[in-house]
Amino acid sequence: MNTEQLLSKIRKFFRTNKRLPSYQEIATLCGFASKNAAFKLTQKLIDEGFLEKDQTGKLVPKRLFALLPNTGIVKAGFPSAATEELNDLVSIDEYLITKPESTFMLTVSGDSMIDEGICPGDIVLVERGRTAKNDEIVVACVDGEWTLKYYQKKGGKVWLKAANKNYRPIYPKETLEVAGVVTSVIRKYN
Repeated sequence: MNTEQLLSKIRKFFRTNKRLPSYQEIATLCGFASKNAAFKLTQKLIDEGFLEKDQTGKLVPKRLFALLPNTGIVKAGFPSAATEELNDLVSIDEYLITKPESTFMLTVSGDSMIDEGICPGDIVLVERGRTAKNDEIVVACVDGEWTLKYYQKKGGKVWLKAANKNYRPIYPKETLEVAGVVTSVIRKYN
């Protein structure tokens, strides 16, 4: 089985199951009798940069999905003559995710961040392990409740601020724990 055939099977498995297959599942997908053959083939995908292992040894996508052509720039101001040329090939997962082992996704509910352009139904990519800075968007647990807001700190005081004038700042009564910093927002139109 060549690399592209294996990648196709892994991509299909990922889309269906929302996770990468185990070595045993890769062996089954490929019709191998043992996990050892799956391990060797998977190691080839790691060496070629399609997959990597996290700290626990679990497989995570690195450049699993297709490279898309970046064919130029489009102005969002006044119209101009368009030129199309292949500038680069971009992997969406590499473009959006710098640390796959510490990144997770959440679907947004509510309109408290609408003035930042984050709408209900959008998906945010959140990176764990980063220290939040002022005005970064974070996912935080405030007094046992989870929310998505701007992180604010002045003096020794920490609070969360919405991007919607209809919401007041949130000051923790007891605890405020930042789970991660938002690194990307994804919106699908169709």
